[in-house]
Amino acid sequence: MSNLSTEHIAVAYNDHTIIEDMNIDVPDGMVTSIIGPNGCGKSTLLKAMSRIMKPTKGAVYLNGRSIHEMKTKEVAKEMAILAQSPDIPQTLTVTQLVSFGRYPHRRGTGRMTTHDKEAVEQAIIDTGMEEFKDRSLDALSGGQRQRAWIAMALAQETEVMLLDEPTTYLDMAHQLEILELLQELNKKENRTIVMVLHDLNHAARFSDHLIAMKAGEAQDIGHPSEVISKPVLRRVFGIDAHVVPDPRTGKPLCMTYDLVDRHLESVPDTEIDAKIARV
Repeated sequence: MSNLSTEHIAVAYNDHTIIEDMNIDVPDGMVTSIIGPNGCGKSTLLKAMSRIMKPTKGAVYLNGRSIHEMKTKEVAKEMAILAQSPDIPQTLTVTQLVSFGRYPHRRGTGRMTTHDKEAVEQAIIDTGMEEFKDRSLDALSGGQRQRAWIAMALAQETEVMLLDEPTTYLDMAHQLEILELLQELNKKENRTIVMVLHDLNHAARFSDHLIAMKAGEAQDIGHPSEVISKPVLRRVFGIDAHVVPDPRTGKPLCMTYDLVDRHLESVPDTEIDAKIARV
């Protein structure tokens, strides 16, 4: 079993089931991205894996233990979570925000130890936020603010990091900054990173492992070269995509795409996949 896995989990909002029966095994020390159309259950899966939502059945395991049977501080010592829209006062400085990452490790009076301060300082350095450490969050750009949040997650010193759409609302340059930072942290510190992404090319380029979801089910799981393909993109997204190797990375690159013709929807996948493969 990997550090993080799910076993036959079902997740629902009120009486509406989003995920019915899902088994996921997150590879240790790799970057895993969850992709899929809007409303397919990507963020729901991440929330279940991060203990924000409790499955209606099944279990999520973190380092071999059921995550919902662990205490909050125990989970926070082993897994850091970055939600899509964190709710926190924007008047906090970067250092104050990053210091929150040490909360699970504090004891007694809750005062910062020498190690706590060193962990905060190192997280700020690793994310390139030294010159902004005394600035308030509301004085930062979107990319800088996201780096500050990632620094807070790093300060927790966990083996696993979960991020829900970390590039949302950022421009192209800032998106690349954040994804390159996460990739570097993975390579440098061997942290297991799981994130929800919308951009297929970003997912292919910066991930070692992909989970493609549709309607609450994992349709395809594997290396980007296996998942970002014409048959899979047709089945998951309903698009006819032109996929080529990225000249810089060798990863699959979705060059252009069209909607799949409506009259093909009744044709079995095997027939269409065979036709697509010949294009």
